[in-house]
Amino acid sequence: MKKKKIPLRKCVGCNEQKPKKELIRIVKNKEGSIKVDYTGKAHGRGAYICPEADCLKKAQKKKALNKAFQYEIPDEIYERLTEELNGNAK
Repeated sequence: MKKKKIPLRKCVGCNEQKPKKELIRIVKNKEGSIKVDYTGKAHGRGAYICPEADCLKKAQKKKALNKAFQYEIPDEIYERLTEELNGNAK
């Protein structure tokens, strides 16, 4: 029986490669709105992050999402993403 390949993605916060299913995808669509994509199938440019607030803080500090999306991300979006990640963890 053939082994199934597990896709790996890199967290933009801690820069660790982990299986895709362990990470959360953040997506920026054509309209420029940024949101958390729990399905992993939303259209747009995606970046992956660990489901921990620490990784999001690291990404914010080094402006990793700005680089990933080639777009200046305001602090309000980071706050909203933090709330969504905290709400998802409960």
